[in-house]
Amino acid sequence: MSLEWRARPDSLAWSNPVSWWWGLLSVVSAVNIAAWFWLYRLLPQQTPGGTGSGIELMLLLCAAYVFGCAFRSVLPRADVQRICLFDTWLSSVVVGRSVATVAELCFVAQWAIILHQLGTMTGAETAVTAAWVIVPLILVAEYLSWHAVLTRNYLGNAIENSLWAVAFFIIGVGLCRLLPEFHGSVRVVLAVTIGGIAFYLAFLMSVDVPMYLSRWRTGAADGDRRLRPREGLRDVSTRWVVTHDLAEWKGEIAWMSLYFSAAVWASLALCVAYSLDHELPRYRTEAAVASGPPGAIPAAAGVSLARMPVH
Repeated sequence: MSLEWRARPDSLAWSNPVSWWWGLLSVVSAVNIAAWFWLYRLLPQQTPGGTGSGIELMLLLCAAYVFGCAFRSVLPRADVQRICLFDTWLSSVVVGRSVATVAELCFVAQWAIILHQLGTMTGAETAVTAAWVIVPLILVAEYLSWHAVLTRNYLGNAIENSLWAVAFFIIGVGLCRLLPEFHGSVRVVLAVTIGGIAFYLAFLMSVDVPMYLSRWRTGAADGDRRLRPREGLRDVSTRWVVTHDLAEWKGEIAWMSLYFSAAVWASLALCVAYSLDHELPRYRTEAAVASGPPGAIPAAAGVSLARMPVH
């Protein structure tokens, strides 16, 4: 099958602002990868009693997200428009979207594990329920993302990002429920995380979703030429447009910059948070412990009762 693409000037001159943006993404990605390897060497050694299966799963999920985002940073592309920076089959949408799907599912799985860990530890059913809800929501979001990419219909992207907003709103509610269960630095970390989620939701609903809705209404994908899914599958596999025009990348720069930096840092931080489960009992509020249900800190939550400090 012959490959089809429309190439524009191949050189990515450093005088072009797009080059500086791409260079920054690449540097950040290299730092993120180095941070993951550092955590990989450090965290299993910190797991009490030598039981590292839980943290190893978190690190594996994190690796999928860190390396997936690094791949998408070095070879950025915009799916519906079929644009990319470099003329290689690795820039094809079918490759990039596949990597993104795996990475995003692993990222939301990390959040589910953390919510389940903390909810089970404290007896907070709201957090446990949130853990079970968010992964199916993002599975639907990924389906809509693929449908939007294949059919070149931005409405799917708008709904997809709205579902991400719903998922993180649910995560925020679960974390809010956990706030009264802890004091000290743990409560501060929870509060900062809730604040970060609030910023993310504001960005989604004021920038990201309106952008996709505007593109859908104006038909901004190559004259609004919609495709059938089967036709779209061939298109994403065989066509990519090399462009270094800032005007064509302008709408992608904001969300990509945040996504490939702050979101990756969140994934790394979730690994650290999970590894500190044995430290959490000392930060439980006395009222929460006194009113908690019997056995609210089971071994299934990753905390061995035999290892818990006695106060």
